[in-house]
Amino acid sequence: MILSVDGVVFRYPSHLVLNDIEFEVDKGDCLAILGTNGVGKSTLLKCINKILKPQQGVISIEEDELSQLSRREIAQKIGYVSQRQEGGKFTVFDAVILGRKPHITWDVSKRDMEIANKIIKVLGLEQFSLRYIDELSGGELQKVVIARALAQEPRVLLLDEPTSNLDLRNQLDVLKIINKVVEEQQIAALVTMHDLNLAIRFANKFILLKERAIFAAGGVEVITPDNIEEVYAVPVAVERFQEIPVVVPL
Repeated sequence: MILSVDGVVFRYPSHLVLNDIEFEVDKGDCLAILGTNGVGKSTLLKCINKILKPQQGVISIEEDELSQLSRREIAQKIGYVSQRQEGGKFTVFDAVILGRKPHITWDVSKRDMEIANKIIKVLGLEQFSLRYIDELSGGELQKVVIARALAQEPRVLLLDEPTSNLDLRNQLDVLKIINKVVEEQQIAALVTMHDLNLAIRFANKFILLKERAIFAAGGVEVITPDNIEEVYAVPVAVERFQEIPVVVPL
């Protein structure tokens, strides 16, 4: 077990958002968090990253209780990519090297530079390395932010709709890279997504949220027509194409 979420409850002053959320993620897992807009997917990631503080429940990462960790310690363990990104007068390289900040004690080391350069290459950003990030397209900026999170060398990677600004090719490329990093480094990734078919190709575990709670959780076997219609209020068929399940709205 690399991440444990046990009985998490989160409410804003006006309404309850998450109620008794409980699950575990193991090394090598890619967990897709699914559900309609406003159901609490992003809020759940923010609770796991201690951006928001749950009113109840315990979140632990590799036996360390999150509430007892400092921001620096959390940043050494958790990489987070939010939905909304902002530009600025940083070069792509500078933005990625910032991902090493939780590990830097005095100055940027040779190893920090090597890690940043390697990730820039893996994500195909070499040609943008010295370009300012406020000159990038939305999709290019999204890849830079993902690169920065990977530069942290996190144990858990949280990605809030990471493919929302990417074209089809870059969606597949980024998800393949994340899968490869998760497998090779034996970390875990939690990803909120709206595209069910991309989620099926990418993830090995799934959580379906409905009405502030987990409606269904497990492997691909929980991606059923009945579950999807119950969560999204849309009738679908789940067919197989080249051994891959495909969700087809009816």
